[in-house]
Amino acid sequence: MRAGTGLHKGKLPGKFEELNRVLPLRPIDDDVSLENAQEMADVLALLRHRTVDQEDYLETLSTLIEKYEDEHHQIETSDLDPIETLKFLMEQNKINSSQLGEILGQRQLGSKVLTGTRGLSKSHIVKLAGHFKVSPAVFFQTAE
Repeated sequence: MRAGTGLHKGKLPGKFEELNRVLPLRPIDDDVSLENAQEMADVLALLRHRTVDQEDYLETLSTLIEKYEDEHHQIETSDLDPIETLKFLMEQNKINSSQLGEILGQRQLGSKVLTGTRGLSKSHIVKLAGHFKVSPAVFFQTAE
């Protein structure tokens, strides 16, 4: 994190109050705060097992990230296909389907999502948004 907290995957507190001391939940007001929030969300999203408090903290943090991005980094998503967007992000970040699966929590899941055999769950969307540092909205299919 930019503030120098030295976050490492697996070494996060399990309690909501303790997580809030590491990165206080408050409205995001600049891009540095956004980067810090996204880093924390990445670390939490990639944990194999999260406590209930970690889940609650991640959900709240994701809401704050989404609000800031909607206000300051809005992307028109009405014409974007979530899977095509995902493929573009993977190409830009040199990520293959196995690596995608690892991000989602199951190695074989990457190819299933890319072929349309398996849809993205809310949990997958949070993980992807955190990993690629984009709004979760880019992964939602819009109604036509």
